[in-house]
Amino acid sequence: MQKDCKCGSTLNIQLRTVQYSKKVHIKNVPIFSCEECEESEVLLDVKEDLTELIKDIDHSNTKHQIFFNEINEFAHLLFVSSEKELIHIPIEEIIEQRINELLDILLLAQYLDDTKWVKETEKRLLQITDQIIYNKKIYKI
Repeated sequence: MQKDCKCGSTLNIQLRTVQYSKKVHIKNVPIFSCEECEESEVLLDVKEDLTELIKDIDHSNTKHQIFFNEINEFAHLLFVSSEKELIHIPIEEIIEQRINELLDILLLAQYLDDTKWVKETEKRLLQITDQIIYNKKIYKI
């Protein structure tokens, strides 16, 4: 995925580590980066989840790391699609497989009448569908 940079070059999406408060390393955050001017920005559609995560961080004195791909579905899809053994599979197929997995989880959560699990799964499905719609409008895929 790419986006035009202010300098006229291209911003490419990468999974990077965001350091917060010198103690917390948030790994696998989707970031747009420009190799020319070194501009970088957090992907707009994951910024809200990243902000929520930072608000909820335990501010104890211990250092720790968090994997953003375990919290955000778009980051998860980018992470999975970059794995060496899956690199040959088209992203559309990876997305379809993940949506099917989440729909199966949603059915199970509904069957078990677990409203918290249902809401979490619905949120994850929305993260994927919202990102797909947004990407088709803004980014060059």
